[in-house]
Amino acid sequence: MTEQTKATEFLAASGVAFSVHDYEYAPGGGLIGMQAASSIGVDPACVLKTLVVEVDRKTPVCLVVPADHKVNFKKVAALFGGRNARMMSPEKSAELTGFRSGGTSPFGQATQLPVVLSDTAMAQPKVYINAGDQGLVACLAPADAQRVVDARVADISAPPTPPDAAQPIKN
Repeated sequence: MTEQTKATEFLAASGVAFSVHDYEYAPGGGLIGMQAASSIGVDPACVLKTLVVEVDRKTPVCLVVPADHKVNFKKVAALFGGRNARMMSPEKSAELTGFRSGGTSPFGQATQLPVVLSDTAMAQPKVYINAGDQGLVACLAPADAQRVVDARVADISAPPTPPDAAQPIKN
C-alpha cells in the first residue's frame, strides 16, 4: 500500500500537519470505520467515515462523520435546501471523487464536492479521516480538516440508540 495518494498530496500541498496510518481493510467484515478504529487503537468517535450522498438526486455532497454515528439524512437535505438525501452509488461516487469505495476522502477529490463535517468531530483533539485508499487514514486536527476543504460544520449525525435504550424498564 502506498502512502502517496491524491488525498495525502492535497494535505501536504495545503501545509497541514498530518500523519498517515494504515489498517487491514476487510470490506466483508462489517463497518470499515469501526475496523479502522480497532486496528489503530483509537476511540471510534475520532475515526471519521467519508460518505457521498445526493440531495434531491441532483446535488452531490461529501459527509464526514464519526465511524460510530448514523447520518441524519433529513438534516443533510435541509442544509442544502432539499427534501431528501440518499447514498450515492459507489460507481457514481468514484467517477466524481476519483476514489474507489472504501477509499473515499474529502481531500484531493477529482471534482471537489461540498463537504459537511459532523459538529461532534470538532470536539476531538485529532481525527482520523480516509487518506485516499482502502486501509489508509490521515490523522489531523479537525479544524485543519475543516479549513482545507472549506467544510460546513453541522449537526448531521448521532450515535445509534442501543436497542434496549428505547424499551421501558420492566420490574
